[in-house]
Amino acid sequence: MEQTKRTELRTEDFAAEREWMVEGIPVLAASVSLPRPEPAKDRVSRRILRYYRLQCRAYLSYCEHWLFPQAEAEYRAALAASGPLPSFRAELSYRVTYNEGGLWSLYTQSRESLGPGRTFLTRRGDTWDLAGGYPVALSRFFPPKSPWKKQLLALAAEEIQRQEKAGVSRYNEGWKKALRRHFNSQNFYLTAEGLAFFFPMYAIAPRAEGIPTFLLPYGAGDFPDGKTDLLPS
Repeated sequence: MEQTKRTELRTEDFAAEREWMVEGIPVLAASVSLPRPEPAKDRVSRRILRYYRLQCRAYLSYCEHWLFPQAEAEYRAALAASGPLPSFRAELSYRVTYNEGGLWSLYTQSRESLGPGRTFLTRRGDTWDLAGGYPVALSRFFPPKSPWKKQLLALAAEEIQRQEKAGVSRYNEGWKKALRRHFNSQNFYLTAEGLAFFFPMYAIAPRAEGIPTFLLPYGAGDFPDGKTDLLPS
């Protein structure tokens, strides 16, 4: 009998590794660690499993067709200059941040290490409704006609000003315009404390700040007060 009232999802890791070589010398290594529902016997689990298997294949294809040519070019340039040979590394991993009440939320993150001082991070957030087996849009956590985007941008602006005043973080000049320009409603995930939303690396802050992330606590503004109210109707 198909389970229709699942409240949480149990997963294990599935991993993959690839290495690319030029003239017998490894120049790029990639590793992937993503979630696998266990057991994957029902419709929802199988759908989630297919999703992350496709993400794994897409990431390895990206490494082969985008990063490997860069690594090969740097390898040949290093040979010509009698310099140290490059060794690129790409890693895709994940972290489950919420898993209760019929919602399963996580983010996947890629780390590309392309040499000293050349580490690039990208992040993707996913939140799944375990009853239907489909991702949940950010807008569905707010009442109809709620100015949720304006609320999130205002919260981020207030937090940036607080951090800069305290001297704990530094943001790019013109970050106020960049907040709106680089806001993506898909860049979010749930946590035990509230809704986390983030901006791409370099979009609003220097490299040292990584991926700027902000938190909307439960009960703030139009966001649900308490985890039991989260699941969209």
